[in-house]
Amino acid sequence: MFLNKIKSGASGILTYGITPPKSETTPERVTEIAAKTIARLIPLDIDALVVYDVQDEAARTAEERPFPFLKALDPFEFASGYLQDLKIPKIIYRPAGKFSNEELSDWLDDLQKNHFYPVFVGVPAPDFPVKTTLPEAYKIWSKHKSASVVGAVTIPERHEVLRDEDKRILDKVSCGVSYFISQCVFNVAYAKQVIEDLSHTCIKENAKFPTIIFTLTACGSAKTLSFMEWLGIHIPDDLKEELKNAENMLEKSVNVCLEIAAELTTFCAQHAIPFGFNIESVAIKKDEIEASIYMVNKIGELLDKQGVRKISAASSAL
Repeated sequence: MFLNKIKSGASGILTYGITPPKSETTPERVTEIAAKTIARLIPLDIDALVVYDVQDEAARTAEERPFPFLKALDPFEFASGYLQDLKIPKIIYRPAGKFSNEELSDWLDDLQKNHFYPVFVGVPAPDFPVKTTLPEAYKIWSKHKSASVVGAVTIPERHEVLRDEDKRILDKVSCGVSYFISQCVFNVAYAKQVIEDLSHTCIKENAKFPTIIFTLTACGSAKTLSFMEWLGIHIPDDLKEELKNAENMLEKSVNVCLEIAAELTTFCAQHAIPFGFNIESVAIKKDEIEASIYMVNKIGELLDKQGVRKISAASSAL
């Protein structure tokens, strides 16, 4: 259904995002982690699993990383080798610039064979030597466009500074991109501004609205909060203080995320932009992972209550 929903511009898409185990993890332990992941996700009513590519972004900022960077397994290898029993589409992130045209073409062929879908992201640092540009990557992908969809990333924080995220999005749409997964949203005003400006630009240019999938994550500790800020996620000062002073930070953050989901559901519907949510856990602590699973179920209930997924399912079946 994920492919049909994206191609038809249906709303109410719900995905879950994970990072692969660390590269030094033994095969036996990777198998164990995969089994727990599958058991956790099989009961969920989600459209796809997002598997991130973990990059060392230390060159992006002078701030010290709250958690040490540890190289992770390749997301495609983890998904194809260990998550076969999870019978839902997989969305695989890849920094296109790190690979040659030929390497990227072979990788896309492998994705297609596994019924996986790519999301191309930029390189981890501005001075990183680029082997394949994003427009080149989209062109290489285009041979699969009849049976696939390609995604990209949108960053509301960037729009707050540069005010050009709507143009960036439509430039990528012109290259074949049909859906965008956002950086984690904790500043709902930033996300709404992207939607409002994108709506105006689409109407002005008579362009088709792409699907925007908003990422939400729970936050259970001051260290996780610090890491989220290091990643570039903007948390308004008043909300930051509320989280720090909350009797239960994790519970408070979950409630904030559910409020953001409700607000964005209404806002996107008003602007007739197809949307969805991607739920992740930034930390690997058990309570934060369990909180993310709770969020998936509650946001699914919200979408059902609003009639979004029911309407979308009917329209995508046409």
